[in-house]
Amino acid sequence: MANREVALIAGGLSKNALSGRVAGALQSMQTPGIDWQRVEIGALPFYNQDLETANPPAPWTEFRNALRAADAVLFVTPEYNRGPPGAMKNAIDVGSRPWGKSVWDEKPCGIVSTSPGPIGGYSANHILRQNISYFAMHLLHQPEMYLGGADKMVGGDGKPTDQARELFTRYLNAFAEWVDRYAKAR
Repeated sequence: MANREVALIAGGLSKNALSGRVAGALQSMQTPGIDWQRVEIGALPFYNQDLETANPPAPWTEFRNALRAADAVLFVTPEYNRGPPGAMKNAIDVGSRPWGKSVWDEKPCGIVSTSPGPIGGYSANHILRQNISYFAMHLLHQPEMYLGGADKMVGGDGKPTDQARELFTRYLNAFAEWVDRYAKAR
């Protein structure tokens, strides 16, 4: 398995966001075949077609370049009001433009949804799946990763608990194989 660069995008923007802590814990696992590249979305101006000029906002360009360089993407999303946060949807919109130059097309990807509640961000996960379905991304469907009680899976030190480590390892190993399979076809 060749090492693949994977963009890791966390949807929660607050300093101690649960999705950010989970993303950090996943990143710390040092999965064979994966080189993680954390891509921040908090500084992206809202997508506005009027700004899509020869010189779009610098944060858009930096974001798009980071995603173009990645072989795959792992989205880690919280659930806000039964969906992913606006910052995550904005990142998808920014990456999808200008027309015909989407950074998402054909990339292998996975979605991890987080929630302190028991359902694990199920609605956010599925709405995000709808958002990215247009781009023909190669989404890892199994195993799925809905992290209910995620606040108890990552300690204050940012490290996964023993139970979470086992769950994360299974998911990340499947994800790494998925990325390797589809990144070769690109």
